[in-house]
Order: sequence, then structure tokens, then C-alpha cells
Amino acid sequence: MKCCVLNSLIFHFQGLTSKANRELVLTSVAFHDHITRTFLHPDLLTDPLLRSDRRPHRNPKARRASDRSQQRQAQQEEREYVLNSAPSSLTLAQKWGLVAPPAERLTEDEWMQVKARSVKQGESAQPCAICREEFHLQPQVLLSCSHVFHRACLQGFERFSRRKCCPMCRKEQYETRVIHDAARLFRHQCATRIQAAWRGYVARKKYKKLRKSVCPKDKRLRHKFFEAKLQELNDSFVRYCHTDTEAFLSDINRSLSSCRRVFQQLERKNVSEPLESDWDQIQSQVIQRGVWDCPICLTALSSLCLQTEADTSNHGEHRRTVLLSCSHLFHQLCLEAFEAFNMESRPSCPLCRSVYYKRVI
Repeated sequence: MKCCVLNSLIFHFQGLTSKANRELVLTSVAFHDHITRTFLHPDLLTDPLLRSDRRPHRNPKARRASDRSQQRQAQQEEREYVLNSAPSSLTLAQKWGLVAPPAERLTEDEWMQVKARSVKQGESAQPCAICREEFHLQPQVLLSCSHVFHRACLQGFERFSRRKCCPMCRKEQYETRVIHDAARLFRHQCATRIQAAWRGYVARKKYKKLRKSVCPKDKRLRHKFFEAKLQELNDSFVRYCHTDTEAFLSDINRSLSSCRRVFQQLERKNVSEPLESDWDQIQSQVIQRGVWDCPICLTALSSLCLQTEADTSNHGEHRRTVLLSCSHLFHQLCLEAFEAFNMESRPSCPLCRSVYYKRVI
């Protein structure tokens, strides 16, 4: 396109004889060259919608090789560098003095000042002004006007706007520097979240351990605590019991019954027949207790000597009453029937299971 314009202007220039006309044509050519090289993006002289973005198909080996190279680049130490650090050649208008030459490239100290201003404004901590998304680990660029964008977003903005102009402050002919401040902030945030999650896990684990070992003060929680402890003891007892539980409990019952028989035999050997004064004391205990029913047949007791205390109602036929040395009263017939069906040589009291001496009253 530039060649066509120059050829047409040279063709018209050959037909001109006036010096003023020649200067006018040269000036127009110089300004056209300056506008084309300065204000228009070099890749966007054609319509971007008509350009094909298709790329040649890559084989799997080349794709894997590119992935490995990207991984090696990521593993290397992050460094900051300026894009298009080589100064561009002067345009024809700048050479002739029609347009002021571009400013000199920023030095490293000036870049540090620009970056400090950007950090003070918090540009890397905010989302990208073009796509409104967080930077995270994506490449970012710092402009000489101290604004920060995604590198891909800035390239897309330059390509479709056909101008090299800052999306925020509209500064033209800026310089671009690749930085990694947002990536460092994102890694720091991720490390902080990981540490917070780990500390929370440790605190919860410690609290659960304390709850298992320390009894709480609340009454309801204390009740649940002891229930859990008792359940753990029962589970451990069943788990470490190598024999059958039913057989183990039946052995315990047999041991208890044998112990009971031994104690009963000892009681029988040591029991002596009460004296006459002892019978009077036993009879007074019966009167104080005030129970006048036979525990075997559950009917009223009657006797000549106790008729005054038991005369609460008419019971019909009177049966003889037996007083035991353990201060319990029975019908004589009921106690004899109980002794007849008892397998032991010397039966025990039906109520307290103690060896007794009896006396008919």
C-alpha cells in the first residue's frame, strides 16, 4: 500500500514544475509515512475480520516438545524485560524535522519509578481493566504510564483499535515491560490460604483430642462424654474377648451360683437356735413391721397370740402360723409345702434365703 502511494505521488511529482508544489508533495508523503508507521499498528493495515487466524496443524511430537519448553521456561527464574527494547527507525517526517522525534527510551531507574508508582496505586492487586478478570499467573505487562494489563488483552486491544494507545489514560507511543507482581501476590495468597487451612485442621484435630480426654463442664455434654467412654470400654471388652460372650457370661453365672452355695453352707454352720428371749425380740419385730399376709399364698395370717393386731377383717377359717428366726411369718401348711418341694437338705427362707429355725405360734 505504501509503495503504491509513493509511486502515484512520484508520478504526479514528475508533472509538476513549481517548487512550492514539489515541497507540498514531499511534505504530504512525509506525513503519510509518519502516520502509517506511528499511529497505525503495523499488523492492522488490513481488516482484522478478514484475516485468517488459522495456524498450521502441529503433530503430537512437536506439541509435546513445545510443552516441555514451556515448562522449562516456567521453571527458570522470573525476570522482567522491556518489549521491543530496540529503538525504531525515524520516519521521513521526523528526519526532515516536520515532527518531533520520539522521546528516549526509559532507563532502568525510570522503570523502577514507574513500577513504584504502579505498586502504590495497587494496579497488580486489581483486576485487568480490559477483561475485568484477576491476573493470577497469566503474563502481565506494565506500561510506561504505570498501568498494568494482561499481555494478551493489551495485544488484542492494540490489534482491534489499530492504535497504540493506553486503554486507561490514552497515552500514545508507550513502552511496555513484562512484570510478575500479580503472580507473586497470587502465590502469596495461595500460600496464606494453605497455611490457614492447615492451622484450622491442626486446631480441629487438637480440639477433638481434648474432647476425648477432658470431661466438659456442661451437664449434658458430660453425660454424653461418659456414655461415649462406657461404650468404648464395652467395645474394647468385646473386641479383646477371645471366647464366646454367651459362654463367658454363663461361666460367670455358674461361678456366682457356686459362691452363693458356699456362703449358704457357711451360714448354716454358724447359725444357732435362738433362745426364748430371742423369740420375744423376733416377735416384737414382726409386730412393728405390721405385715399380716402370708408371702406364699398371699392370704391373711391369724393366730391366738396375734389376733389383737391382725383382727382387721373376718378371714373365716383360722390356720396355724409359723414364725421364723429371720422374723418372717408364714402359714404352717404353706411353709411345709415349700419345704417338701425344696431340693436342699435344709431349706432357706422363701423371702431372704437365709437358714432359719421355726416356731409355731
